[in-house]
Amino acid sequence: MADIKSAAEIASEKVKGLEKPTDEERLRWKYVPEGEGLAARYLKQNLNLMAELSKYDEKVSRYIREGASEILIRNISLPKNDLARRNNKKAMDGLKLVKSNKVGVENILSRIRNVLKHYTEQGEQQRKQAYLQLKAEFEGRVRQAMQQQLGPLMGMNIDVERQPQFQEEWRRLLIQLDSQYTRLLDECKQELLAIA
Repeated sequence: MADIKSAAEIASEKVKGLEKPTDEERLRWKYVPEGEGLAARYLKQNLNLMAELSKYDEKVSRYIREGASEILIRNISLPKNDLARRNNKKAMDGLKLVKSNKVGVENILSRIRNVLKHYTEQGEQQRKQAYLQLKAEFEGRVRQAMQQQLGPLMGMNIDVERQPQFQEEWRRLLIQLDSQYTRLLDECKQELLAIA
């Protein structure tokens, strides 16, 4: 019968098989999270990002910038409210400071601004039209169902907006409408991650 090994013995064997991390890997493990924390503080507080970045020597600066970039990019979202708009602006301003390819970053940020502007302007109109259309369809279905059960409804007012089924359908439709913008935004964010 084969020897049965404990979990500790199996783990020990796996650890022995691993290669020692390189100096670069150690630097990345240490400074990328530090850069992430720096970006988080920049977004939440009134932190001077350039001054903080200048505290690091060139050897670790790229890892700090990498971590900061990831957090700043992650914090760009659809401008559903004023807080999101302010956060987007601050994140994009921070990216211009953190990234070294200024022209490439500005080109991508310009595309992001166009997506966000379109979402705010034309997207708002699309959402209003979709809401009114859904409300009319839902009212028609409810009215028809009630007439079948109760007979003719004379002047009865139906407030479908308070119905959980209506709210659920509206949430689903809103996610579908937002998905086209989210997809475009995600593509731009992936390009930003890849740029130096």
